[in-house]
Amino acid sequence: MSQRTLVLLKPDAVRRGLIGEIVGRIERKAGWRISAMELRTLDRETLEQHYAEHVGRPFYEPLLEFMTSGPAVVMVVEGERVIEGVRALAGPTDPIAAPPGSIRGDFGTIVRENLIHASDSEESAEREVKIFFPSHG
Repeated sequence: MSQRTLVLLKPDAVRRGLIGEIVGRIERKAGWRISAMELRTLDRETLEQHYAEHVGRPFYEPLLEFMTSGPAVVMVVEGERVIEGVRALAGPTDPIAAPPGSIRGDFGTIVRENLIHASDSEESAEREVKIFFPSHG
């Protein structure tokens, strides 16, 4: 079943020159395609919508600070089981727990700056795509 998901390459991935490596891994997956992609510095208002469920948690403010610290790549990826697939490709948030071959396992350094975000469900994907690409209906 074809799906679409929001993927963010966070400021640490951009700063470290990993855009090509990560996008290449996504593009090489048979049946997946990037239908929207943009390099942009994310504003606080957009991120407050995106991370609304984390308001009040101790990591919320540092997360917003990190996510506004430099440009990020925002993209919509479409394809078979892409939501589950991109999350598997990303690996667990903790880079030490992430297996080799995953993005975080190969390139991650610390939990908070974890290179990539991918929607965790069809509902999240739909909500997140609308936040970052309002016209990508």
